[in-house]
Amino acid sequence: MSSDLATQAISAPRTLEFPADFLFGSATAAYQVEGAAAEGGRAPSVWDTFAHTPGKVHAGDTGDVACDHFHRFREDVALMKRLNLKVYRFSVSWSRVMPDGVTVNPEGLQFYSDLVDELLAAGILPWLTQYHWDLPQALEDAGGWANRRTAELFADYAVVLHEALGDRVRHWTTLNEPWCAAFLGYANGHHAPGRTSPEDALAAAHHLLLGHGLAVAQLRRRDPELELGLTLNFTDYRPADPASPGDVDAARRLDGSFNRFFAGAIFDGAYPEDVLEDQAGLWREGLVQPGDLKIISTPIDVLGVNFYTGELLTGVEPERAAQAAAAARAQGAPNPNVGSEHVTSVPRGLPATSMGWEVFPQGLHDLLLRLHREYTGGAGVALYVTENGAAYPDAPDPAGFVQDDERLSYIREHLHAVHRAKEAGADVRGYFVWSLLDNFEWAFGYDRRFGIVRVDYDTLARTPKASAHWYAQVAATGVVD
Repeated sequence: MSSDLATQAISAPRTLEFPADFLFGSATAAYQVEGAAAEGGRAPSVWDTFAHTPGKVHAGDTGDVACDHFHRFREDVALMKRLNLKVYRFSVSWSRVMPDGVTVNPEGLQFYSDLVDELLAAGILPWLTQYHWDLPQALEDAGGWANRRTAELFADYAVVLHEALGDRVRHWTTLNEPWCAAFLGYANGHHAPGRTSPEDALAAAHHLLLGHGLAVAQLRRRDPELELGLTLNFTDYRPADPASPGDVDAARRLDGSFNRFFAGAIFDGAYPEDVLEDQAGLWREGLVQPGDLKIISTPIDVLGVNFYTGELLTGVEPERAAQAAAAARAQGAPNPNVGSEHVTSVPRGLPATSMGWEVFPQGLHDLLLRLHREYTGGAGVALYVTENGAAYPDAPDPAGFVQDDERLSYIREHLHAVHRAKEAGADVRGYFVWSLLDNFEWAFGYDRRFGIVRVDYDTLARTPKASAHWYAQVAATGVVD
């Protein structure tokens, strides 16, 4: 090594620094943490019904108690303050606020009002997510998200929340991960409500987006200064063999149905033509009505980005893909990749989390730049990483402490990716780790732990893990080692 290079190596920065106004926070979802499933006027949601159906959730676990955040929220807010969090992204349980999806429950609203007051008193910004998958069971009984009426009721729900909380909550996410709600909930049945109809899934996806657009329009009329948006989940899809037309087509297909389907509707006011071709014959006649896409693409201020992994994909030659997808749909297990059921993933040998998801921080870097370039930059929409984190098989010591070096490394590497993307021009303004607490991980029950804080499910005691102590320093200083 030359003396000049040696000097550069010694003097090169060993830390990354985020701007002072960059928001470090964490996130949870109502059904995963609140518990108190039958208290305060709350009625069942689709997840209550699903979790109580034998065989649907690991070990028969339910969210009846979860982390008991409903009773312990003051303790949890105090914990957030000790961890120096600037933002808490929480979701509202529709079935707690409006048990039948229509009638207001003042006691349920009061819980969220008290939570918001507690956060503000602690100097923590409340970031509201209106919907994180827990549809009131009464609305599912009336057709769920496959019923257009649910989208209209969602806008009414937004108004109810704004009347109660809008004076104090200024950051508003309508939907969290509509892909999961629609395609895991209605196509392959892995999530509530457990349906396995590709046609229902597409109807649900469209009505979720329509509900988002109707809610944004209502909120914008009521309060032009609100920071409004939604959160989409994205996966980095690449062909297993870039020289294989089938693999290239496979990556195009899932990038289309998973990523571009939602981003295109929101920012371009249209579903991508190639995705519609892939899904031909599965869209119900009259589902998309005149003016729907204009409503869906009502301008937003913020796009939330949830990112966990990337995948290499393989498939058949493009000219055989439609036939292969139809055969897989008819003969295989229910599949969330509607119109592209034949596409499969190829492991690349990277380290993986307990979810089986490969750790690929470069995917987040590339995604943020792509979103800024293709969608948000020209629209003047800010990006926030609203979920990023990892489940690992934590091993607590006798005091309940977890030295979770793998999770800490995962968060650090993804923060490096965010910093690089920001330096390259992506307008990224915050990062919210998933999750604050170990919690009910949907169909995996309590078997998978994402929290930076350990929850003892017998005693409900909270113990910050090594990753929490490290993240607290990052949140306090804006510096990542």
